[in-house]
Amino acid sequence: MNYNIFYDVTLFSDLDIYLFKEGTHSKLYKHLGAHLYTRAGVDGTYFSVWAPNADGVSVRGDFNSYNKDTHPLKLRDDDSGIWEGFISGVQAEMTYKYHISSSVENANADKADPYAFHSEKAPNSASKVYELEGYKWDDKKWMRSRHKNNSHKAPISIYEVHLGSWRRKVEENNRYLTYIEAAYELAHYLKEMNFTHVELMPITEFPFKGSWGYQVTGYFAPTARFGSPHEFMKFVDIMHDNGIGVILDWVPSHFVTDGHGLMNFDGTCLFEHKDPRRGYHPQWKSAIFNYDRDEVRAFLISSAIFWLESYHIDGIRVDGVASMLYLDYAREDGEWIPNEDGSNVNRGAVKFLKELNSSVYGEFSDIIMIAEESTNYSKVSKPVSDGGLGFGYKWNMGWMHDILKYMKFDPIYREHHHKDLTFSFVYMFNENYVLPLSHDEVVHMKGSLINKMPGDNYKKFANLRTLFSLMMAHPGKKLLFMGGEFAQFAEWNYEQSLDWHLLENKENQGIKNIVKTLNKLYQDEPALYKNDVETNGFEWIEENDYQANVISFIRRGAKNQKPIIIVCNFADKEHIGYKIGLPSKGQYKEIFNSNSQNFGGYGATNPNPIKSLKESCHGRKESLKLVLAPLSVSYFKKI
Repeated sequence: MNYNIFYDVTLFSDLDIYLFKEGTHSKLYKHLGAHLYTRAGVDGTYFSVWAPNADGVSVRGDFNSYNKDTHPLKLRDDDSGIWEGFISGVQAEMTYKYHISSSVENANADKADPYAFHSEKAPNSASKVYELEGYKWDDKKWMRSRHKNNSHKAPISIYEVHLGSWRRKVEENNRYLTYIEAAYELAHYLKEMNFTHVELMPITEFPFKGSWGYQVTGYFAPTARFGSPHEFMKFVDIMHDNGIGVILDWVPSHFVTDGHGLMNFDGTCLFEHKDPRRGYHPQWKSAIFNYDRDEVRAFLISSAIFWLESYHIDGIRVDGVASMLYLDYAREDGEWIPNEDGSNVNRGAVKFLKELNSSVYGEFSDIIMIAEESTNYSKVSKPVSDGGLGFGYKWNMGWMHDILKYMKFDPIYREHHHKDLTFSFVYMFNENYVLPLSHDEVVHMKGSLINKMPGDNYKKFANLRTLFSLMMAHPGKKLLFMGGEFAQFAEWNYEQSLDWHLLENKENQGIKNIVKTLNKLYQDEPALYKNDVETNGFEWIEENDYQANVISFIRRGAKNQKPIIIVCNFADKEHIGYKIGLPSKGQYKEIFNSNSQNFGGYGATNPNPIKSLKESCHGRKESLKLVLAPLSVSYFKKI
């Protein structure tokens, strides 16, 4: 085979170059990288890479025995900094790297292709030529209707998954499930458990498995650990066929410092800031993108668009937004560079995030953009046109911290910490929120969810049932990390499968049953989801009964939909004849009780319909008298 190189092939138009240099090109993956191409009837691959400060760039791969001297690329003469060339005979699945020659001392390096669609399986790090075209999608029905599934008015209950440790083939040397194996097993499980979406911890290619995928090298390549790009397409297709939306955890906040990655790409700090006070993350020991650079913003926006377009991804959860927004994030005085006016907001990152969301929603109006943002930065989930960052949702980290803090207290002390239970209701409509109980809460010696709960074994499970029941009733979409849904005792370990054997225990099976039931109830009762981001979706009955450790409130949907009354007892004692005010007179039925025997409790406490009393309570003319089991949540609906 002759692997000749030619320089008369390009995939760039003048407009492409203009948009690239301007930072507004959102589909650079169609031009940069490795693309199978036919020149004058001869098949081969067109290569192009951005390396404006390199002295030379060549392609070395298995087709030329990784010789760095035989296939040099040519620098375009338009000041774009793009090197390109067509090499005949190079076929799909062949491996390659770019050899970057630089006059900077010790800067010559072999780099993986930043725009590669596929790569070798770690720890190997070469890129692979791959033809994305040719996969036949079978999800037209889903794609036509997903705007309904992703709407603010829709029930959204997300199951967060680490594909490398959800399940493993223990009998086969503890190997990973492939994308397709995982898809069939996971889709079946998600349907059984009534989750609406799955969120995948990063599957963008990464070298170190201990980073859980958050230290990325391949922003356009699904990790080869679980299979090929087409097999990941099949994963998404299977999810869609089962009515499950797919959300991708995506990391534009920082990247690895491994030699084959983006750092010092062309002998200079091309993707990152040169000054470590802006370009190096001291907490994560990684490089920070230079959001002030037009081409870098275009690279990242193109990555987001790529997953939505090429893989039919339904949403993106943007990792580490808080770290992007503040120049002094995780830094002490003297370790960061303030703006000219002394402020600490990273204006380049703000510009990037606004452009990202404008571009993504402009192209795909039916997807979800979610920010992991832990500060009080304003308008994260408000439109860019209104001065916001433009996200669809923001993780409610305040709710998560407060409720877990509250739940850790023994009930005898909870009356002194009532504000931790109720404070999230003060700001619950300031943003469009997702309530997260994520992987971050069950690692690094924080303990599993079940082991955060106080008391003996029975009380631990009762407390966890109460937490999940409140979560489902609280305004906001829902997210639960794998293992929490059956009360895994151990902290999450990325090196092994979840402890599925625990489901042989009645208590763990009870937690699984309650999560399954709550997810179904959430979808069946519009009052629990229709107005998750609207102030008319919530109304207090009583928020201040701290001495009894009880709160009660109303969730409302549309005017013609019956509201749901929620009563939560966080005390470990029973309340008999507990009185609450009602929105209207009539008979009320307990449609859910976390104390049900099916969930591991000792039985429902209000089994029969209850007629309202003409006795005023909580400023309302009608009331109910209830029995509240210890550590329980009840939902009531008028019949």
